[in-house]
Amino acid sequence: MNSDRRSVKVGSLFMGGDWPVSIQTMWKSPLPALETEKDIPIESLLAGIRKLESIGCQLLRFAVPDKVQAQALGMLSRRSPLPLVADIHFDWRLALQCMEYPIPKIRINPGNIGARWKVKEVVDKASDHGVALRIGVNSGSLPEDLRDADDIAEACVTAAEREIAYFDELGFTNVVVSLKLNDPADVERANRIFAVKYPQPLHLGVTEAGPLISGVVRNTAALVPLLKDKIGATIRVSLSDSMEAEVLAAREILACTGAAAKGVRIVSCPRCGRASFDTHAFLDRWSDRLYAIDVPVEIAVMGCVVNGPGEARRADLGITGAGDSVLIFRKGEIIAREKIAQADQAFEDALKELIAERQTKRE
Repeated sequence: MNSDRRSVKVGSLFMGGDWPVSIQTMWKSPLPALETEKDIPIESLLAGIRKLESIGCQLLRFAVPDKVQAQALGMLSRRSPLPLVADIHFDWRLALQCMEYPIPKIRINPGNIGARWKVKEVVDKASDHGVALRIGVNSGSLPEDLRDADDIAEACVTAAEREIAYFDELGFTNVVVSLKLNDPADVERANRIFAVKYPQPLHLGVTEAGPLISGVVRNTAALVPLLKDKIGATIRVSLSDSMEAEVLAAREILACTGAAAKGVRIVSCPRCGRASFDTHAFLDRWSDRLYAIDVPVEIAVMGCVVNGPGEARRADLGITGAGDSVLIFRKGEIIAREKIAQADQAFEDALKELIAERQTKRE
């Protein structure tokens, strides 16, 4: 692997070099038309962005298929708590339009952005405005002469190499590269080939990975081996599911690689015939609040005393069923017993106390 990794600044975020791997997702719906930063829809958009930020998202990408959405993204970027990325296909003029706003990163696809002079216009403006560019290579939209290549991973690397050579010719180095394929083995191989030869930070992901279960499995299979070998600067877990699911899956993938994960780690039992406490319903109610915790804690949600304080004794805080009651425990020691109807309140009280202790230690 090329040990001299470059770093790239995207708004307030740094990626590559020795910076931690960052998590991103992509907005799942078209943006509404916005004329000003105070239009009514912008508040609901900002609320959604803040929620993603609270559970660990650090960078948020939007498709920009037309001028209306380019303008809307520009308006949104002025108030967004997260740096935003414009995803451009086909029309280089949309990239130029987006760079009139404080949009710190543009993704372009070498397979469909068009002639070299169009790329040059994008690069020149990005250079003038301090905007990062991602060369986004997808196996499904390779340049025409590479589409029928026998080795699809090598073909993706070749497509990226051509763009890098042209960017180098133009003297532009503020570049992130992605090599996205559908097969996890191809994703791993393409990124390993690239990482040995080039210093540009890599955006990792599996394209069209599928619905929640298959998508998480495929992304994990591709990304964990790469991240363990320090390949990759930022990840997006592409799923046919919610943005929140993508962010949480990315958090868990990073945790599997030993990377420092933000906030909470949840352990929970799958539930069975012994359960006297509905762990699924409890997690549905509590997941958003738990994943917004910004201090490192391990939380256990267990169904019965068999897998409660004993099996989850390492948890900083846990809750488990015990007949018609619940037990609240810390590090395996029971600190409270309450009726199931009072479970949420008892857990909330114990959680507030734990978080206060952790925040005091951090200060």
